[in-house]
Amino acid sequence: MAKILTTFKNGTRAAFDPVGRVLIRAGISPDAVTVFGTVGVVAVSVIFAGRGQLLIATLAITAFALLDVVDGAMARARGHSTKFGGVLDSTMDRVADGAVFGALAWWLGSTGQGVLAGVTIFCLVGGQVVSYVKARAEGAGLRCDVGIAERLERLALLGVGGLLHGAGVTWGLGAALWLLAVLTLITIVQRLLFVREQDRTAVAP
Repeated sequence: MAKILTTFKNGTRAAFDPVGRVLIRAGISPDAVTVFGTVGVVAVSVIFAGRGQLLIATLAITAFALLDVVDGAMARARGHSTKFGGVLDSTMDRVADGAVFGALAWWLGSTGQGVLAGVTIFCLVGGQVVSYVKARAEGAGLRCDVGIAERLERLALLGVGGLLHGAGVTWGLGAALWLLAVLTLITIVQRLLFVREQDRTAVAP
C-alpha cells in the first residue's frame, strides 16, 4: 500500500510540473498559491462540510488541496525552495486540517451524532500530534519518516468516507472515521518508537 501511494505521489508531482513552470513564468509566488489553496479549503469546509453536503465538499476540497502539489511544482520550476515556504506550507496544512475536521465534527454534533463527532475530533488532534512528533524529532536531528497513515493517507481515507456518504452509503463516513482514528493512533506510536530507537542507538556505548 505504501509503495502504491508513493508511486501516486511521485506521479502526481510530475504531472503538475508543467503547471508549475507556467505559473512561475507568470510571476506568481508559490507562497500565494499555498495561501489561496488553504483559504479555499477553509471556505468549502465551512460552507459545505459544516452543513453535511459531503459530496461537493469532498470534491471541492480535493481540488483546492491539489494546489499543495502545485506550489511544490512551482518551487522545483524556480530551482529552489525557501525555508519560509516550508514553514508556511506546514502551517497552512495544519489550518486546512483543522477546518476540514472541525467543520465535519460541527455537523456531526449538530445532527445528534455525538460519538462520531468525538471520533472526528480525536482524528483532528491525533493528526496534529502525528505532524508534531515528526517536526519535533527533526528539530532534534532525528529522522521520523515512518508511519502507516501520513497526511495524504488520512485525507484520502476521509475523502473516501465523504464520497460514500454523499453517494448514499451512510455507514461509509463512520467506518472511515473509526478506521482513521485507529490508524492515526498507530502512526503516533510508530513514530515515537522509531525516534526512541534512534535516540537509544545514538547514546549506546
